[in-house]
Amino acid sequence: MTASFIACNARRNNKLERSNAILSEIALHDTTQVELIDSLYNFGTINEGEKVSYNFRFKNVGKKPLVIINASASCGCTIPEKPEKPILPGDTGIIKVSFNSTGKKGFTSKFISVEANTEPAFPILMVTGDIMETK
Repeated sequence: MTASFIACNARRNNKLERSNAILSEIALHDTTQVELIDSLYNFGTINEGEKVSYNFRFKNVGKKPLVIINASASCGCTIPEKPEKPILPGDTGIIKVSFNSTGKKGFTSKFISVEANTEPAFPILMVTGDIMETK
């Protein structure tokens, strides 16, 4: 039974990898346009060690499905989660960003770069705020 489960899981992972490769290929040829609903999140003042997260919203205002190929942050303390499925024309999507303030203090700003099939390029997202040192 375990072998059957492992084999099924491996087939599912291979199918997902092929699907993502196909979406990336489509994204290289069919561009669309994006409109940001949120591009900056200021979390205010938090204590060092706190974690915050925010859902950046965007809308596909073009005529082709919008595919997020990659989302990366300027620091390992900031983790973006991109949508796995294409965002259809007229639909809204989110990129969830989590920030961990452990080891940080003072004002901070983190940038999130998004690679997508948009023309012009997907704008930069930013998380800012103040971190109070804990004693």
